Amino acid sequence: MSNPHPYARELGDFLRARRGQLHPRDVGLEPGGRRKVTGLRREELAMLAGLSTDYYQRMEQGREVRPSDDVLDALATALGLDDEERRHLFKLARAARRPIPTRVDRAPEQVPDSTRRLIRTMNTPAVVLGRHLDLLDWNPMAEALLGSPDSYPPDRLNMLLLMFDDTLTGERSCPDWERQALEYIGMMRAAVATDPTHPRATAIVGELSISSAEFRRLWSRHDIRETVSGTKTFRIPEVGDITLDWDTYPLPGNPGPVMLIFTAEPDTADADRLQLLSTMQATRSALAGK
Repeated sequence: MSNPHPYARELGDFLRARRGQLHPRDVGLEPGGRRKVTGLRREELAMLAGLSTDYYQRMEQGREVRPSDDVLDALATALGLDDEERRHLFKLARAARRPIPTRVDRAPEQVPDSTRRLIRTMNTPAVVLGRHLDLLDWNPMAEALLGSPDSYPPDRLNMLLLMFDDTLTGERSCPDWERQALEYIGMMRAAVATDPTHPRATAIVGELSISSAEFRRLWSRHDIRETVSGTKTFRIPEVGDITLDWDTYPLPGNPGPVMLIFTAEPDTADADRLQLLSTMQATRSALAGK
């Protein structure tokens, strides 16, 4: 069998993961006797979607198939996909219908000088993230919150790599760590859907798949989250836990970098701790400048 189209392979992986999360009783089927799989069998899902088992199996294997929108709609219904997951399914399938481009634009991501100036005027943590969650730029408050970037080689400055860094015990001990990790993984999944063979995505996912059992478990779920906002708790020894809201703001380019800004609700303990962190960072910077 020839190498599958990269989008068809990603489509097959997504379908297989979603099928594995469904149980017969979820879709009105009797489990029957002993089962070799925990989720639905291929033939069961094919029946629910009105497809032949052979055709569906070829889809999961990433072989040459060109599913119509009607087929995709039937699969989405059979799998019980939500709107976000349905969009992801259609995006992958439509990309798989097209020939593989001979050249893909993978030029280095650039942060406009005006954006660099903007985040440095903010008295709240702000960073610029590349499409694969690389930290492209940050302001002093982000350094106070996330640590000095000088502690890491440039290729390690990545939100997913930092999230699963076993040396950062404070990260792992934060409340809702798994939810926060899934938000970043969902963002990476969205990036992979636009370019499954991008070398940076391949390197990050490959490394974490080897080094982290937790990452392998969460990545294999194929959760799709077009996350643009959320909350994150930081464990800062000097000031205690700080829970901040974060929002992303896209910069020019498609796909392009995004500005991620952390804020605290005014007149709360989190706002007070963030202000204390700001004061401590200003003091450190002043001393370093002497």
